[in-house]
Amino acid sequence: MRVLRVALVGGVLGALGTLCFFLAFGTDYWLVARDNCGPYTWPTQTTASGEKDANGTEIRVVKAVTASPSSFTLHHEGFFWRCVFQVEPTAHAVLATLFTNQPESKVCVHGYLFPLPVALGQVPHPNYDTTAVFRGFWTVLIILGLVAALTGGFLLVCGVPFISHRLYKLGGAFLITAACLFLFMLLLYVLWMEVVEVKRYVLQERGEVCPHAEVSVLYGLSFMVAAAGVPLELISGLVFMLVGRALSASK
Repeated sequence: MRVLRVALVGGVLGALGTLCFFLAFGTDYWLVARDNCGPYTWPTQTTASGEKDANGTEIRVVKAVTASPSSFTLHHEGFFWRCVFQVEPTAHAVLATLFTNQPESKVCVHGYLFPLPVALGQVPHPNYDTTAVFRGFWTVLIILGLVAALTGGFLLVCGVPFISHRLYKLGGAFLITAACLFLFMLLLYVLWMEVVEVKRYVLQERGEVCPHAEVSVLYGLSFMVAAAGVPLELISGLVFMLVGRALSASK
């Protein structure tokens, strides 16, 4: 009975951790930034027309970003989309991306392989080559972490009747692996945020005309959710490893 209760607690923690990972993967609030350089000049395209940018990705919104002289450009980005729109100087960066009525001028493009930008001109863009390693590693780690979490959950579901201690040990090992992969991915993201010139990334081509632009960069809610999922997944994996060991000793 005690083992059953411990396994139940481990299952709840594992489910919450996996849910955090999926929320972080599916939402576009890893990076939140604001600058006063002025509007983006992305092409005005529609997805219905089938027109694509230099990376072969379609532009999501019809209207280009326009700005009043006193407004700021707000960015939020994730694995799937990177978006910009104009906000008033008094708007809170994180809250504005989530809870305000975002204007029709909001523009989004595909952000696959984030955290490096989608090149809108020359491919490969010379500004992006110095940090190209982050693109591949960040993407591979987040996908492998999700696969490991799902695999571990599947093995644990199969082991619910306590028929095999090996399933519990193996499932726990996969959950621990998922936690380690996400932790490494988060550390890589922090390294990118703190070491790489994020201001240059946020401004991209506009930085040439705004060399002294003010840029504020924040860790978004997606990053925080992923960070919260790591200890939950790690504890769940350790619990199921212990459950598997207890079942093995009882036989």
